[in-house]
Amino acid sequence: MSSADKGTQVYRTAVMPEWIDYNGHLRDAYYSLIVSLAADALMDRIGLDEGYRTRTRCTLYTLEMHMHFLREVKQTDTVDVSVRILGTDRKRIHAAFDMRCGDAPDPVATAELMLLHVQQGEEVKSQAFPPDVVEALRRIGPQGSAAANAAGESAGGASASGAAASGSPPRDGTASLPNPRPIPGSRRMELPRSS
Repeated sequence: MSSADKGTQVYRTAVMPEWIDYNGHLRDAYYSLIVSLAADALMDRIGLDEGYRTRTRCTLYTLEMHMHFLREVKQTDTVDVSVRILGTDRKRIHAAFDMRCGDAPDPVATAELMLLHVQQGEEVKSQAFPPDVVEALRRIGPQGSAAANAAGESAGGASASGAAASGSPPRDGTASLPNPRPIPGSRRMELPRSS
């Protein structure tokens, strides 16, 4: 697997002793905690950091999460988490987080998340991403999609606005990204396509 297929590293953590179960492995709930902390790191990387959240009252909510446990993690391991942006639209991010330990090339777990940009207040409402966040997502987005690029595929041939994925951004600010390689065992969450 090329480094591009591994995505962008966003988080690293040691395995805490209290995270280990009676079998001597990382308890399943802590895989999700690590991914959640990696999603926070992704927010910082794309400009949805603490200052942005305080200023705008906007943040990301997790709509869906699918975890795939592929190998045991021990207390002596350090976990590195990388992210691949699988798709975006005006308000959502579809991302894959790959957890790796040490120099092993294959993930120990993968998580697929659907994240929604919202503005908090009396009533929580979904909110379109600002242009700088769309651009930050576009910079991270193509990683992990080398196979799709080689095959000449695009994000279903059209963005959520119906514009062809021609390399120029759609008029509504929707990020159009190529299809990534599949996630092991995934049933593939997808953003709906407008006709």
